[in-house]
Amino acid sequence: MAGRRPAPAALLLLAVAFAPISSAVRPVSDAHRSAAEELFAPSADGSFGDLESTYEAVKTFQILGLEKYNSLSGKACKFAAENLASTDSTAKDLFHAVRISGALGCGVDAGVYDGVVARLKAVIKDTNSLLEFYYSVGGLLSIKEQGHNVVLPDAESTFHAIKALSQSDGRWRYGTNSAESSTFAAGIALEALAGVVSLADAEVDPSMMVVVRNDIVKLFDTIKSYDDGTFYFDEKHVDATEYKGPIMTSASVVRGVTSFAAVASGKLDIPGDKILGLAKFFLGIGLPGSSKDCFNQIDSLSVLEDNRVFVPLILSLPTKVFSLSLKDQLKVEVTTVFGSAAPLLKVNLVQVLGTDSKVITNGNRELQYDLDKNVHYLDIAPLEIDVGKYSVVFEISLQEQERETVYATGGRNTESVFVTGLIKVDKAEIGISDNDAGTVESVQKLDLLKDTKVSLSANHLQKLRLSFQLTTPLGLTFKPHQVFLKLKHESKVEHLFVVPGSARQFKIVLDFLGLVEKFYYLSGRYDLELAVGDAAMENSFLRPLGHLELDLPEAPEKAPRPPAQAVDPFSKFGPKAEILHIFRAPEKRPPKELSLAFTGLTLLPFIGFLIGLVRLGVNVKNFPSLPGPAAFASVFHAGIGAVLLLYVLFWLKLDLFTTLKYLGFLGIFLVFVGHRTLSYLSSASAKQKTA
Repeated sequence: MAGRRPAPAALLLLAVAFAPISSAVRPVSDAHRSAAEELFAPSADGSFGDLESTYEAVKTFQILGLEKYNSLSGKACKFAAENLASTDSTAKDLFHAVRISGALGCGVDAGVYDGVVARLKAVIKDTNSLLEFYYSVGGLLSIKEQGHNVVLPDAESTFHAIKALSQSDGRWRYGTNSAESSTFAAGIALEALAGVVSLADAEVDPSMMVVVRNDIVKLFDTIKSYDDGTFYFDEKHVDATEYKGPIMTSASVVRGVTSFAAVASGKLDIPGDKILGLAKFFLGIGLPGSSKDCFNQIDSLSVLEDNRVFVPLILSLPTKVFSLSLKDQLKVEVTTVFGSAAPLLKVNLVQVLGTDSKVITNGNRELQYDLDKNVHYLDIAPLEIDVGKYSVVFEISLQEQERETVYATGGRNTESVFVTGLIKVDKAEIGISDNDAGTVESVQKLDLLKDTKVSLSANHLQKLRLSFQLTTPLGLTFKPHQVFLKLKHESKVEHLFVVPGSARQFKIVLDFLGLVEKFYYLSGRYDLELAVGDAAMENSFLRPLGHLELDLPEAPEKAPRPPAQAVDPFSKFGPKAEILHIFRAPEKRPPKELSLAFTGLTLLPFIGFLIGLVRLGVNVKNFPSLPGPAAFASVFHAGIGAVLLLYVLFWLKLDLFTTLKYLGFLGIFLVFVGHRTLSYLSSASAKQKTA
């Protein structure tokens, strides 16, 4: 169809960019490190706020190996030491302060830690709050991990007190007075129970350990999932003030489960695909938007990197766009969540599915392995796939069977890929037909992949015909995202037409008799331009075809007028037209001799002044002889000379205002020194008369 207004330039841009194929799951990279440095930006005084935020910054930098981690030690250690020594610090404050000291290796006096241990043990003895248990047990465990001898007396009763807050579905309550249970609370409860086992001076009741293992199985029955194999935890029904969100909740469960697995005998009964799904969830976040989410993401992934449940192996593609013309290889990386090399394994290509889930390729094809680059690869040419979007199904199998209890591969992994190629453009023709029968007056062949310049002419009783074919590398009809024909009048009015496509070709017929109103009855030259673009088409083009001389009838009185053309707002900054100006002929000047004669006349007053001085007998007999008055008299005469010199400069180069400005300063100066000089002469004359 034709627009009544000039087509925006943006509509003619080719669709060379396409929407993301899917949320890419890639191991932790430098992008995460850059994001962490931005999210954990310290304040003007170099602090991160409270103790919890400081620990999260320190721990995140430490895990990611950022240099900023070392620069934090001074202020962070001092901040932690102040809270460890303060008697007003709560169990939560002590918990975070101890962890900061442990992460940075701060030198804390043993006596200070002894006092902290006593205070935390007192909290454990008197509390029935899950959070108080968590902070106190966590603080004691952190002190023990720093090399101090810490033992929790009556650990089994503490274990029972924490376990008493559990619910039948594997979730936990925050306290005995709390009616709601929470998945987030389950995570910190499991972490606290693991800490109690580590601090106990004797083995905790094995039957209670079994009960907790069963609670974990029930907890994983409540896990949620997406269709792509991603798993995550979220709260069911909790108060809005206690809702933590999927990231914090999943992170809490991951830390709690892996901590308990580290102290439990045997292996927890948790499917490996759920651990892998949790890893995909945290990696699928990409770059988090807050420091809290960043800490939970990185800390959880560091826990999953090495744990006793399952170590997830991530299959990822360095690129998801492949070119048939460049004969790209399908490359696959299998690593841990932090990009470490995986154990010996095989990667097979099982299926290639089209956008409609139609099987394009079936059968196992093992990818070759490049040990130096840690990449599995496969040539895509034998797959006989065409341009477009596909789902590629891979299967990972460990070569060492005993590793299957350590690593989670997820079995089959599906990745979306996009294949591009060169599209064949042929059988392109353009011509003018005379009547409805389609008798062609003139037809010209076009090569749309090269510069083409045709010259056509038509009137309102004729039609413009354009047709061409597009085929894929496998010889199938290709239908691009954009196919437009643009006609641009010499007055800059543009008309855009969508070129329809059939099963065999693209063809458009413009009947000028029905388009005279849309063309605003504008006769004259129209430039022809064809745009064909698609994300899968490597040779998309915006090609000028030539021009058309169109003869349309005169516009009736009430015919629509062409719209006003948009004015480029930046055109006023462009080069201006050259200004051509002829100066008028100079006026006729008097003879040189006459000018010199009048110049001489201007000097006559000065000559008369000199003659007058001689006739009056001017002398310097009354010039002061004393040094002071003589100096003022000399300066006074020099000032008069300066005024005369200023007159000369005014005559030669200075303007009136500049001359008056300088004359004003000189006048004030002359009044002062002249008054002193004349006062001296008057006084001297009076003394002579008196004598």
